[in-house]
Amino acid sequence: MLPNPLRPTVATHWGTYRVRTSDGVPSLVPIDLDPDPSPIASAMIEARTAACRIRRPAIRRSFLEHGPLGDSGAGRRPRGGDSFVEVDWDTALDLLAGELDRVRTGFGNQAIYGGSYGWASAGRFHHAQSQVHRFLNGIGGYTRSFSNYSHAAGDVILPHVIGDKRGLLTEHTPWSLIAGHAELIVLFGGSAHKNAQVSSGGISRHVLRESLVAARQAGAALVSISPIRDDTLAELAADWLPVRPGTDVALMLGIAHTLVAEGLHDEAFLARHTTGFERFRAYLDGAPDDTPKTADWAASLTDIDADTIRSLARRMASSRTFISMSWSLQRADHGEQPYWMAVTLAAMLGQIGLPGGGFGFGYASVNGVGNAIHPFSWPSLPQGTNPVDDYIPVARVADMLLHPGEPYAFNGETRTYPDIRLVYWTGGNPFHHHQDLNRLVRAWQRPEVVVVQDSWWNPVARHADIVLPSATQLERNDISLSSRDRMIAASHRIFAPEGEARTDFEIFSGVAERLGTGPAFTEGRDEEGWLRHLYGQIAERVATIGLTVPAFETFWTEGLHMLPEPVGSVPLMAGYRDDPEGARLATPSGRIEIFSERIAGFGYADCPGHPTWLEPREWLGAAATARFPLHLISNQPSTKLHSQYDVGSHSRGARIDEREPVRMHPDDAAARGIAAGDVVRIFNDRGACLAAAVPSDAVRRGVVQIATGAWFDPGTDDDGSPLELHGNPNVLTADRGTSRLAQACSAHSCLVEIERYGRTPPPIGCYDPPILEAAAAIRIRPGRR
Repeated sequence: MLPNPLRPTVATHWGTYRVRTSDGVPSLVPIDLDPDPSPIASAMIEARTAACRIRRPAIRRSFLEHGPLGDSGAGRRPRGGDSFVEVDWDTALDLLAGELDRVRTGFGNQAIYGGSYGWASAGRFHHAQSQVHRFLNGIGGYTRSFSNYSHAAGDVILPHVIGDKRGLLTEHTPWSLIAGHAELIVLFGGSAHKNAQVSSGGISRHVLRESLVAARQAGAALVSISPIRDDTLAELAADWLPVRPGTDVALMLGIAHTLVAEGLHDEAFLARHTTGFERFRAYLDGAPDDTPKTADWAASLTDIDADTIRSLARRMASSRTFISMSWSLQRADHGEQPYWMAVTLAAMLGQIGLPGGGFGFGYASVNGVGNAIHPFSWPSLPQGTNPVDDYIPVARVADMLLHPGEPYAFNGETRTYPDIRLVYWTGGNPFHHHQDLNRLVRAWQRPEVVVVQDSWWNPVARHADIVLPSATQLERNDISLSSRDRMIAASHRIFAPEGEARTDFEIFSGVAERLGTGPAFTEGRDEEGWLRHLYGQIAERVATIGLTVPAFETFWTEGLHMLPEPVGSVPLMAGYRDDPEGARLATPSGRIEIFSERIAGFGYADCPGHPTWLEPREWLGAAATARFPLHLISNQPSTKLHSQYDVGSHSRGARIDEREPVRMHPDDAAARGIAAGDVVRIFNDRGACLAAAVPSDAVRRGVVQIATGAWFDPGTDDDGSPLELHGNPNVLTADRGTSRLAQACSAHSCLVEIERYGRTPPPIGCYDPPILEAAAAIRIRPGRR
């Protein structure tokens, strides 16, 4: 039996907390170790008992009455517009096991889509993505997704350019080798403090603020290149270049042209460490298109003065310069190009592999990027082997559902969308992550069965057929570990599960038992057995570098254990800089590929063989601005992680008249007769949503900014047209791939118009549960039980 903790600990994606009880009321208090804690945890306790908590298994009424034959025909109501019938666990699990068996037997396991997103759970055992994939692999496999919405374009392009994903997910130049070494830090996409509140797997210390302040105090100047001024903390006194959204590549090309024109590029580094520069230089000079990529050319696209561009190029060449790029720049048309161009620009400066020089991605996209890390990986719940080879790029889920059997291009291959009959979603919310939600709603009607395990009646649960109530992080025991942290944390259960909720492990164990795979899924272990097993693996891996951890009982009662700071860290690609032949890259040439013969051979007009300015479909230079003259930036929220805990008071307290705030420049607001606090309608040809106006000169003219994460709340306007009521910008964003290379999401290439709503807005309803009925109150189709 698990020993009683001395002071209960809760370890989350947004920080680690101790439980404090006052007058019988518990609260979560950040650990003393954290200098800059996140307030997101304040929502966790109250949200546990919210009205929209899923308390019992539930089946969509039309599905229970008519069976899994889609949503056409008399008596059927579409997913998202139906009531639910609460049933007992045996009924729900029997029904689920029967549907899984019917689909895998009749259509093959590739007809099952295991759609989970890794942010749902911070623990190593109760990790929703690992649990659902382990279960599905155990019953014969499933169609999976590749990568994520955050940096999928980087996942694909960087292996072509530098041979792997170094500098994107791992092996970043540590902060300790940036502060005191970098003289100039150029932040493409800024360094948004709100984004660094979170990190997958857990956090001991929030480090972004202290790391950038340390670099600044050590003498580094900072330049923030973003359409939003407060994407970088004011205390850093960064120079702000309010670039037109989607034109960062043009800006970098203007810098690169200046370097070449003035002889400031490092020819020796380029000759020894790269291939293809001469092909790229010809493009810079305008040989293929009669358009030299000069600073003046770049100024016409970016709205950044040409002299400013030339001055920045000279500063970068005369300083030890670190190029930092936010993951967010890839979420746009041709999102591969900023990554490729950033590496190329760093190579032209010749500082890759030096302390304070080179490049790195995502330093402010999540916490912990730039932390020195120990040379081993943490253990996790084993997922087993997937016998199904099929997969899709994660952002192509609506395409998959709408176009089964149709071909598509991806990373040099011609692939075919599978015919999905059953979607199993555990953790994550596609009605937050995905683009063009009105299109996703249509696509979501296509599968025969949609199964969702979640804790709240959020949008994905409302669009399911079988809904199973999952315990929250406060209702289960786990161990938290992050690849970007050196803390091992216990996450203690401090409440019994609400209603009849069960952990994902308990739910999958029950279904696996019905399908004959129970022993293989559990391996004879319960929750405690798995935690002790994983902790034993932790001890083994720590021992490989000569360290030890406390006995499990000691660790569990104390709650936290910190490994010592790693020593001997080096800059990104230092070994390759020192010995390019002995440390050859895993590219075809063994070098940094400024020109890629392989990519050129794919023949993709939307991703040529070298970094290229490709005009986005939607940007402030497009003809479409005649109808939709504002560029929408739908960035990460400050009050929650994605859409998690949107139901809590911390997120809802930031709303205005129950709507998500939308920031716009005061001149743009005045031109439309919009005042602070007005409810406004944001719209384009894809959809419309309501939000609350916040005029702010922190947003450049022509740009509007609204955070993602408001729970999708579809309704209708007075004329019957679709109207999202809550402020979810993904009814506006385009559902198209970045290019045929990566097929990543392109949310930030989005034009809109805004108008004052001018009438009483409909009330929101997304925090209320759907209509719930008792099983005895309806007629269940024969054979459904």
